[in-house]
Amino acid sequence: MAIRSTRSPDISMQILIALLAWCVLTAIPVEAAARVTGPAPKKKPAAAVRKTPAPAVTVSRAPVRKKRPVKPVYNPWKEPTYADSAEGDDFGGDDPVVRKSAIEALGPLNGSVVAVEAATGRVLTVVNQKVAFKPGFTPCSTIKPFVGMGGLNENLVERETIVKISTRVEYNLTEALAKSDNSYFALLGQRLGFEKVSYYAKLFGLGERAASGIAEERPGTLPKAPPANGGVGMMSSFGEGIRVTPLQLAAAMAAIANGGTLHYLQYPRSGADLDKFVPSIKRQLGIEHLLGEIKPGLVAAVDHGTARRASWSQEETILGKTGTCTDQWSPTHLGWFASFNDSSKNKIAVVVLLTGGRPINGPVASDVAGKVYRSLTAEGYFQQDRTVSPVALVTPRQCCL
Repeated sequence: MAIRSTRSPDISMQILIALLAWCVLTAIPVEAAARVTGPAPKKKPAAAVRKTPAPAVTVSRAPVRKKRPVKPVYNPWKEPTYADSAEGDDFGGDDPVVRKSAIEALGPLNGSVVAVEAATGRVLTVVNQKVAFKPGFTPCSTIKPFVGMGGLNENLVERETIVKISTRVEYNLTEALAKSDNSYFALLGQRLGFEKVSYYAKLFGLGERAASGIAEERPGTLPKAPPANGGVGMMSSFGEGIRVTPLQLAAAMAAIANGGTLHYLQYPRSGADLDKFVPSIKRQLGIEHLLGEIKPGLVAAVDHGTARRASWSQEETILGKTGTCTDQWSPTHLGWFASFNDSSKNKIAVVVLLTGGRPINGPVASDVAGKVYRSLTAEGYFQQDRTVSPVALVTPRQCCL
């Protein structure tokens, strides 16, 4: 009995188609492919390339440029103006003790030292006359004592009057001088006004020749109008627009030291000049009533203020005012100290001006002056009896009205 298959022919056909598809996907014989597409083209062998030597190439190198030497740039904040501050000075009539002390105190610093006998106006020495006899420099904060005396004389302030600077800062005149506070003196100058500030500057000899018989001296300048930079406030705190010489400041400080007599400075250049020396009065300042008000601030500056380096002992009381700023007349940084000693004998005014060189300022200048005073104290200079020549009174010209 024949057995009939129960499997459907459609299923058998599907299995056969799936098997053929698997064969096609997994592998196609090379011969079959050759029959369909033809034989693969054979690669032609690479043609032989005849090598020819490359011509020699001469490489010319560009000439090496030498670096130009860097030209040194003058820096007035770091470089000195003169190698030897005393070189070229005419000092035949100088007091040898004072000159030696001043040269040693100045040392390598670039600048000038002027010392004046307060009782007579005799110039004891000028170290670095090249600087001292220039047309002048910005006075910086050394202008402040004269503005302060103007405020006192005009009854705008008293020594203990408190002036409020900010919400947390306030000063009286003594501490404002000690700390050299700019805001205090800017406010005081604004209250005085330009005409009064100029008046008191002229009264103390600023803007005119301080000396008689010194051909090299220049008069300095005072502005004819409030300075464009900061007005009378900057003029009263920094000396903006003013040009002073060390001789002018020395004469003014000597006048405060001797009680109010402004002398014509005289500078003997030889022993013969010294023998003929006779003091000459320029004018009486009439500031006796102000000295007790202004001196405490000048003492405080040395005691605990900006001029602390000038103080060393109780043997001599030193009074003075520092100044630090950039000179508006030349690109030079300045350090000033205008001072005098308050001994019973032989008061002298010492003014130190430092110009450029090593980093300098008013405190450094006060250190130079302190060394001068220390040296002279060690020499017993301030206790010597010195004969003062009779005073020939010269009728003062009207300078300030």
